[in-house]
Amino acid sequence: MSEALVTFNQLSLSFASEQGRVRAVQDVSFTINVGQTIGVVGESGCGKSVTAMSLMGLLPPQAARIDGGQILFQGQDLLRLKPSKMADLRGNQLAMIFQEPMTALNPVLTIGEQLCEPLIRHRGETPKAAWAHATRLITDVGLARAESLMSSYPHQLSGGMLQRIMIAMALSCQPKLLIADEPTTALDVTVQAQILRLLRDQARAHEMALMLITHDLGVIAQMAEHVVVMYAGRIVEQGPTADVLRNPLHPYTKGLIAARPIPSERRRRLYSIPGQVPDLAALPPYCAFYERCERATDACRAGIPPLIGQVRQAACIHSTLVEPTA
Repeated sequence: MSEALVTFNQLSLSFASEQGRVRAVQDVSFTINVGQTIGVVGESGCGKSVTAMSLMGLLPPQAARIDGGQILFQGQDLLRLKPSKMADLRGNQLAMIFQEPMTALNPVLTIGEQLCEPLIRHRGETPKAAWAHATRLITDVGLARAESLMSSYPHQLSGGMLQRIMIAMALSCQPKLLIADEPTTALDVTVQAQILRLLRDQARAHEMALMLITHDLGVIAQMAEHVVVMYAGRIVEQGPTADVLRNPLHPYTKGLIAARPIPSERRRRLYSIPGQVPDLAALPPYCAFYERCERATDACRAGIPPLIGQVRQAACIHSTLVEPTA
């Protein structure tokens, strides 16, 4: 049986706004096992990145509020840690690659200075040892002329090179969990494939768990063993990736799969889920997907459907769950 590394247990959080509290995440529960790659998928505004930010302790304290739940990392609740203890974990045992490499790095510090910082801060390496270590990291992520790059500034590198630098920085302290938030955004197709292959290879080499946040189900199919589908701040479906993609149980998941472009069907008109994600400040007291769902009935307005199931889970009254027998 796989060992749990991170467990989200009924996590709920909200943000202050002019309209009152905005419920950004509601009752989110899932587990990331040691060495497992898990995908979190959904449209923009569905709570994917906020969930990851809460794990990393990066939510703005003046606006964000944890309304309930736990985030357990190796048994300790990250939401109850003192800021100094959280800082010891962040960048060390927990690392994150942010969505935009062009803006994630400090423009006034060299690549070498930024790569050396976590090695000195978390590993206690001397500046000389950290410099040598950082140079090796650059080579490990497939970049040539490592010594030259160490003295370069972020604006002197391409997007693909910066993404590799971000991966090198995230891996520098050999974290147990790496969160990759849309790691291939704004990269061309060839570089996307290289970055995904690099992430997969590094995760395997270091026996590292990977939480991959994306809107691209093609990436999920290629990378993840387990997929969590989020909509309007809630999980609407989750399970083994192959099972979910082959037999989606929630209409939203079915819509996301139908909207995937298929290279062999270039003439096919792409499907688009009608409507848009509802305003999180004014969510209805029933299924949030109701207005966009082709299967919606009056019964869907009776309340918020619970997430049911074990191996497979779905939050839809129209879904029929058949659990495999032992």
